[in-house]
Amino acid sequence: MRRAAIERLLPAAYQRAAGPGSVLGALLDVMEALHAPDEAVLADVDALFAPYRTPDGFVAYLTRWVAMDHVVTAPRADAPLPLPVGRLRDLVAHGALLARWRGTPYGMRTALELATGVTGFRLDEPADRPFHVVVRVPPAAADQLAVITRIVEAEKPAAVTVEILPDPDPAAPGRAVGRAHVPSPEPPDQP
Repeated sequence: MRRAAIERLLPAAYQRAAGPGSVLGALLDVMEALHAPDEAVLADVDALFAPYRTPDGFVAYLTRWVAMDHVVTAPRADAPLPLPVGRLRDLVAHGALLARWRGTPYGMRTALELATGVTGFRLDEPADRPFHVVVRVPPAAADQLAVITRIVEAEKPAAVTVEILPDPDPAAPGRAVGRAHVPSPEPPDQP
């Protein structure tokens, strides 16, 4: 708030006493300076909640808003993030899509691809084991098993058991996914 705007809020007697060089005038200058940082934040407040514009330190907080905080859960508060910030931004940006398809093969595969930056995850449901899913991890994502496990445990239906195994298929090595990768809002016809 500018000094002139603050001064207009004061009673007339105070406005007359707030002239240049007065104690009240100096106090109004200090008030204006104290309001400046908060006003700068409020002028661009929408950037705090936009996944690709928010400061890096705020992205992990936004994962809570879209129920993806299980991805960043760390044993210590000062521990580094398990994913690059860009991938966390992708998860937050696609939070509504992921919530819509939570508990489905499409939703799990999409969450895994966004979090790891690798495509080629396969979900198999063995015919001889009802309510069981085998998640095949492409070789390119094999070093991210901790994050993959957290995502699978959170995204699978509650009554389903799961196995996470490396994919032995050399024809599906997985490829890096850039920020331009935007999952389709509709799942493919096949699981």
